[in-house]
Amino acid sequence: MESQRQKSIPVEDGEFVKQLFGKFDENVKLIKKLLNIDLVSRAGELVILGTKEEIQLGEQLLVELYELYQSDQDLGSQNVLYTINAISGGERDQTKEYAGDVVFVTDRGKPIKPKTLGQKKYLDMISKKDLTFGIGPAGTGKTYLAVAMAVKAFRNEEVNRIILTRPAVEAGESLGFLPGDLKDKVDPYLRPLYDALFDILGVEKFEKYMERGLIEVAPLAYMRGRTLDHSFIILDEAQNTTKEQMKMFLTRVGLGSKAVVTGDVTQVDLPKGKLSGLKHVTEVLKEIDEIGFSFLTGKDVVRHRLVQRIIEAYEVADLKESTDYENKEYKQKIKKDN
Repeated sequence: MESQRQKSIPVEDGEFVKQLFGKFDENVKLIKKLLNIDLVSRAGELVILGTKEEIQLGEQLLVELYELYQSDQDLGSQNVLYTINAISGGERDQTKEYAGDVVFVTDRGKPIKPKTLGQKKYLDMISKKDLTFGIGPAGTGKTYLAVAMAVKAFRNEEVNRIILTRPAVEAGESLGFLPGDLKDKVDPYLRPLYDALFDILGVEKFEKYMERGLIEVAPLAYMRGRTLDHSFIILDEAQNTTKEQMKMFLTRVGLGSKAVVTGDVTQVDLPKGKLSGLKHVTEVLKEIDEIGFSFLTGKDVVRHRLVQRIIEAYEVADLKESTDYENKEYKQKIKKDN
C-alpha cells in the first residue's frame, strides 16, 4: 500500500484560499470525499496530503480552480464538483476552454459565462448555426443561456426582436380550472422565460421592450400562420410538442432569423401514445449539416449538486426498467415460439 505523502504549494492570494475552502469548509470536505486528499492551509501555502497519484490530481485541481477564480468564476461547490469530475475522467486543462468566455453582462453587472465544457460547446453551436437544438436534463442552463444569446444578438442589432415560446401542456393539471382569462391561464407556463429575461435585462428594460413589441413571450399555438423574419426565436420545453407542432414551429423561421429549440426528452408530459416532436426531430433532421444538435448531460448541471445525483439515479432506474422490459419481452417470445 502506497504511503501518504505531502506537497506544499505557495499561494499568496488569501481570497482564493478562502473561496477554495468554501463556507464551513464545504469544498475541502467535497475534495476529501471524492479525491481522498486532505488540503491544509498554512501561512502563504497550501499543503496537499495523499498518495503520489492523489497529490498529482490535487495539484491539477488547484490549477484548474485557480484559473476559474482568475476568470471571476464563483468557486462554489458546483464548480468544484464539475472540475473534480473532469480531472477524474481524464478531461484535463479544459477550464481554459470556457473560463474566460463572457456571453453577456447583465444590467446589474453580472457576467454570464458557460460553467461547463458542455455549455461552452452549446453556446458555440448557437453562434455558428441558424438552428440549434439544446437537449439535456433540468439544470443544465439550456434556456437561460439561449435567452442570454438572444439578448446579445438583439443588443448587437443582429436581429430586430426576440420571440420566446412554449407549448402550454397540461402536466397533470387542468388549464380549465385555473382562474382568470387565457393570458392568466398560460402565463404560469411561460414564467421561466419571464424570469430569465428579468434577470438578464432587468424588469424595467424588459417591460419597455415588451410594450414596443421588441420582445414577445407567447404560447406555441400563437405561432401558427406566422413568418418570423429577423428574429431570435426560442422554443422552450420542446419535448412537449407533437410532431405536427414541431414542424409548424420550424417552418415559421424566416429570413435573417436564428432559432434555438430546448428540451429534456426524459420529461415528456404529452398524453400517452403521443410521440414527442423533439424525440422525432432528432432523427428526421440529424443529417442536415446546417442544423446543430447539442446534447447536455448530468455533468453540465449547474444547480445544487444534489440535482446531478438525482438525474443520475433516474438514468440508472430508466436503464434498469428498459432492460427488465426487454428481458420480459424476450422471455415471452421464447415461450410463444416453443
